[in-house]
Amino acid sequence: MPHGAHGRPPTRRERWASFKESPFLPASVLVLILAAAAGLFAGSYTYSMANPTPRHVPTAVVGSYEEGRGKAFLAGMEKALDASLKIHAYDSRAAAVRAVDDQKVFAILDTRDNGRAVVLDVSGASGASVAELLEQAAPAVGKATGVAVTVRDIKPLQEGDPRGLAIFYISLAAVIIGFIGAIQLSVHARGLNPMERIGFTAAYALLGGFVIVVAVDWILGALKLPFVESWLILALTMFTSGMVFTMFNTLFGRWAMLPTWGLMVMLGNPSSGGAVSWPLLPSPLGVIGRWLPPGGSVNAQHTAVYFVGHQHVFPFLVLTGWALVSCAVFWTWRHRHPGGREPHPAHAAGTPPPESSGAGAAA
Repeated sequence: MPHGAHGRPPTRRERWASFKESPFLPASVLVLILAAAAGLFAGSYTYSMANPTPRHVPTAVVGSYEEGRGKAFLAGMEKALDASLKIHAYDSRAAAVRAVDDQKVFAILDTRDNGRAVVLDVSGASGASVAELLEQAAPAVGKATGVAVTVRDIKPLQEGDPRGLAIFYISLAAVIIGFIGAIQLSVHARGLNPMERIGFTAAYALLGGFVIVVAVDWILGALKLPFVESWLILALTMFTSGMVFTMFNTLFGRWAMLPTWGLMVMLGNPSSGGAVSWPLLPSPLGVIGRWLPPGGSVNAQHTAVYFVGHQHVFPFLVLTGWALVSCAVFWTWRHRHPGGREPHPAHAAGTPPPESSGAGAAA
C-alpha cells in the first residue's frame, strides 16, 4: 500500500490528488460520457425517426375545396392523418405545381365536379414518407365521404433511390468524414499552422466530395447527380464539418469531440429532413434542423437533384455561415489550438546571433 509523507498511510486528500494526476480520472470520465452518449444517440434517432407522425402538412388546393364533399374530404384527411393540412389555395393547377417545385407544399388537392371527385398529386421527391401517408389515407377517406379519388405522383423518386434515403446517406458521409478528417489532421499533422490547417481541410473536402459523387453516381449508379453542383455542396459540407470540429478543438481542447458529435450527429442529422421529412419530425427539430449544417446540406442536395432550377440560397447561407464562424473563432483564438509549429529563431536558419557588447562581451 502506498504511504504518504513520513511513511504514514495517505490521507483522502492525498489519494484524490494522486488519482487526479493518474490516467484513471480521464478514463473514468470517458466511461460515463460514452455511456451517456450511447443513450442520447439512440434516443435522439428513435425520437425523431422511429414513429414519424405528421403535424402540419403544407398542401396546395385547387377548385371547389370548400363546397360539400370537398370540405368533408379535407376534414376526413385531417382526421385520418391525425394532423392538420396547412392549406395554400391557388387559382390554377400550374401555379400549384410551381409551389411543389419551390418546395412550399408537399401535395396538390384538385377538387372537381363540385367536390365529387378529387385528384391528389403527391410528390415523392418532396418527402417519400409524407407522400406514402397521403397515398394510403386518401382512398379510404374518399370511400368514406363518397368522393372519387385519383392519386398520382408528379415528382417520383429515382429508381435507384426508392425510399429517398440516398441523399441523406451521402450528406451523412460528408458530415462525418468532414470532422473525422479534422481530427486526423490534429493527430497526424499536428504541426500545421492555422492557414495550412484551413487549406488542408479545404483540400480533403474538395477531393472527398468528388469521390462521393463518383462512387454514388458513376460507379454504383444509385442516384443521378448534377455533378458539379452536388460535388460543391458535398465539399462545402465536409469543409464546414471539419472547421466546426477545429473551432471546438480551439475552444475545448481534447473534449472537442463532445460538442461536435452532439451538434452534428445527435442533433443535426436526425433533424436534417433527410431520413424523415420535416412535416413528420417533432416540431422543434423540424425548425432547428434547417439551421444546422446537416440540414443545410440535405436541403441543398435534395433541391439540386429533384428540383432543378428551383435552388434556394438559404441552405448555402447556413453552410457558409457555420464555416465562416468556425474559421473566425479558430483564427481569433488560434494560439489556443493544440497544434502548429514554433517559430524558428533567426540563427537557426543560418543567421549568426548578434554579437554581445559591454560587460557581457568582456566576460
